[in-house]
Amino acid sequence: MVHTAFITHNDCSKHDMGDFHPESPARLGAINDRMIAGGLMPCLEHHEAPLADRRQIERVHSATHVENIFSASPRRGMVHLDPDTAMNPHTLTAALGAAGAAVLGVDLVLQGKAQNAFCGVRPPGHHAERDRPMGFCFFNSVAVAAAHALEHYGLERVAILDFDVHHGNGTENIFRNDPRVLFCSTFQHPFYPYQGADTVSDHIINIPLRAGTDGAGFRDAISERCIPAFDAFSPQLILISAGFDAHREDPLAHLRLVEADYAWVTGAMVTLAGRHCGGALVSVLEGGYNVDALGRSVTEHVRMLAGV
Repeated sequence: MVHTAFITHNDCSKHDMGDFHPESPARLGAINDRMIAGGLMPCLEHHEAPLADRRQIERVHSATHVENIFSASPRRGMVHLDPDTAMNPHTLTAALGAAGAAVLGVDLVLQGKAQNAFCGVRPPGHHAERDRPMGFCFFNSVAVAAAHALEHYGLERVAILDFDVHHGNGTENIFRNDPRVLFCSTFQHPFYPYQGADTVSDHIINIPLRAGTDGAGFRDAISERCIPAFDAFSPQLILISAGFDAHREDPLAHLRLVEADYAWVTGAMVTLAGRHCGGALVSVLEGGYNVDALGRSVTEHVRMLAGV
């Protein structure tokens, strides 16, 4: 069995954008319930995430962006930053905890205290650009983790796979001019955030998928474009923006993946990590809005990480 860390923060379940918002606290509850029912929890090492500090976040976000998020945090009620993205009194701590979980995951795997890690956190982060919160996201946790690995540990090559159904525009925005980061994103197109399909870059590999694409099409895309690029790049760390909203039961999108597809792509990333970076891999939860499908998919994802 692989030594896998499971990292979360208590306030990640307290961030709430309203009764009818799809990015709800019920998402983490469904994940925990399914993992308990599947017998996975005793196989993992559990960690409470620290809060990321401003220095860590300002490696990827401007000081103005960070100050705006801190200043917007309400003492009571709710504040909307855009029609889809709102803060309640727990949101700031949840977002700092999500980024802190990703940083801790990097620390654990690069210090040899865990083989890999899954960060069961919310709010998600991959839409947050250097200067802009959007799409349910405030701070880009995966980007914070990548920058921490590069700057604190002196790594020269970090690879990120984003298999959320939405393009990881924030991660691309942050690392567009940094060839130390190889970024690969599969996403439904055309679809929110309506970016990525036209990107031309040696270190950013965007793979737009048509609505209705099933697991076979997804696996072909990963096999033909992502895996060869990762092999050529030879990363010292692999990060995953693990969104599960490409599932066929998800209400917000139109791809046709199932749990077996998430298990397959996780296994592929575990194999790449073993081949290039001693197994060092950190996965961070992004989307997934049918809570039943989310719980099942994350369970298979973590099962593959842990080798159970």
